Amino acid sequence: MFYTLQGEGAQAGRPAVFCRFTGCNLWSGREQDRSKAVCDFCDTDFIGTDGQNGGKFQSAESLARKIKSFWPESEGAALGRPYVVCTGGEPLLQLDMALIEALHQQGFEIAVETNGTLPVPPQIDWICVSPKADAQLVQLSGDELKLVYPQPLAQPEQFTQLKFKHFYLQPMDGPMQRINTQDCIRYCLDNPQWKLSLQTHKLLGID
Repeated sequence: MFYTLQGEGAQAGRPAVFCRFTGCNLWSGREQDRSKAVCDFCDTDFIGTDGQNGGKFQSAESLARKIKSFWPESEGAALGRPYVVCTGGEPLLQLDMALIEALHQQGFEIAVETNGTLPVPPQIDWICVSPKADAQLVQLSGDELKLVYPQPLAQPEQFTQLKFKHFYLQPMDGPMQRINTQDCIRYCLDNPQWKLSLQTHKLLGID
């Protein structure tokens, strides 16, 4: 868990508490398994609970209180609605109604970043789906679809008829990032339904 600025997509630049859940349904997260992963380009460490401010919590309420502790306290000025991004791994493996209700009781607007292979509870306030290769999508609507590009088994035109408000292409990180960025720019210019998403947190050197 950590407090930072959202670096990607439609909410880029917005202050948020990030809660990263352990585990994923597409691969183990272990380097020895990367070659067999659906998304072998994954750049996230989601193994275990010993990450930044990590741990195990006995109840949804205790986790929600911990998340709220990262949000600045008001000293009379309006601070805006608290915003939490539930990410992973695949957060929907653990994000249940008890936690959703506890976060709402703490005043949070709840965003989820998911691979789209599991249904998102309707009580979630902001849905970001990031398709991975040929993994079958179950969540076919939401606020934004963010596609890491290029993926040979996940072409942008496969998703344009889905019911999302925003469509983003995000250059795949790694040694080909500069070329991937130029390819994303060209695709967006040729297909204006799509917007460019950059990982601005990496450019700024923040979490």
